[in-house]
Amino acid sequence: MIRVVLPAHLKALAGVGREVELDVPGAATQRTVIDALEGRYPMLRGTIRDPVTQVRRPFVRFFACEDDLSHESPDSPLPEAVVTGTEPFFVIGAMAGG
Repeated sequence: MIRVVLPAHLKALAGVGREVELDVPGAATQRTVIDALEGRYPMLRGTIRDPVTQVRRPFVRFFACEDDLSHESPDSPLPEAVVTGTEPFFVIGAMAGG
């Protein structure tokens, strides 16, 4: 069971609480987690990654085990602590401005 923490605007859009739990078939990677998340909450399609290219949106970041995974390959295995449910996979809305 993969635990996913979403930013406030995506929690509101999906109508979920602080954290969602997902069953991810096969290897747990960024791609398979987001696939499972979008499969369960179709209203999130296109909010985390581009619906055509499947590339992460510029102002969305992924974190796990205190590491920024945003620039890792979407097919790289997630840390074991995320796979076992000990640590969550965070989807963070980045901020910009000046």
